[in-house]
Amino acid sequence: MSSRAVAYSGRVRIIVAGGAGFLGRPLVAALTRQGHDPVVLTRRSDDLPKGYVHWNPDGSTGDWASVLDGSDAVVNLAGASIAGRRWTPRRKRDLLQSRVLATRSLVEAMRHTASRPRIFVSASGVGYYGPRGGEEIGEDEPASTDFLGQLATQWEAEARAATELGVRLAILRNGLVLAADGGILKRMAMPFRLGLGGPIGAGTQYMPWIHRRDWIDLVRWMLITDAAHGAFNATSPQPVTNEEFSRALARAVRRPCLFRVPGRVMRVVFGELGESLLTGQRAVPRKALAMGFHFRWPQLDAALREALS
Repeated sequence: MSSRAVAYSGRVRIIVAGGAGFLGRPLVAALTRQGHDPVVLTRRSDDLPKGYVHWNPDGSTGDWASVLDGSDAVVNLAGASIAGRRWTPRRKRDLLQSRVLATRSLVEAMRHTASRPRIFVSASGVGYYGPRGGEEIGEDEPASTDFLGQLATQWEAEARAATELGVRLAILRNGLVLAADGGILKRMAMPFRLGLGGPIGAGTQYMPWIHRRDWIDLVRWMLITDAAHGAFNATSPQPVTNEEFSRALARAVRRPCLFRVPGRVMRVVFGELGESLLTGQRAVPRKALAMGFHFRWPQLDAALREALS
């Protein structure tokens, strides 16, 4: 498979749905520094800064859809936080609808534009594969039948409708993105800095992680690489177990790793979400590596030191 990159000429207009979040903000900043013209779709409707457009991603289009006409690319990061709270039936419905309806709205907007974008990069997650123990998982593995697997399956199905419009589609199956200002690292850093951190349960579950700078570089690479289509694991080439991650984080903050959170506590406190934290996927970025993508932060110790510096 060729990994030939195509160069955009001049300023590139890139629509970023979910561009005000943990991943979207630094991506928009990186695109802006490159001289491109990102436009952020946001649910906010008051006091919007330049480059932000209010949208209501309910599965249909609206006045906001006009910003896609003539755009070069669309990046879809919209969706409620997976680990934000306990998975009640209502919360699970919100997690699914926030992803499915937002993606459907974007595809519908493309369908009704006179000049469609060339590339649609749409997020998903490695939860697609379900709990797989220590088995190394590439992008060709099937979806799980559990909640996260079916959520990702429906989410990706909505995105694939863009291919019927002649738009190149690249799907980001995100792992755990590491940066100090959000995500899993922000939640874990404080107890570890207090010397209270440690593995969860047996600690044998894999944590497919990626440094946020590598994640941003992967998105930018997808935008300009015409052979990048289909699903990609957005993970480091070197996934680690929860035990290994915990000890590396303790080293990064120069604290001991003495405690362990019992699995039964996670199940009682977080329910089905807690169960998902006790399992994992040894997902690896086979496609990106085969196509020549270079990771700047493939090793966890160096990635944690940089992220927390």
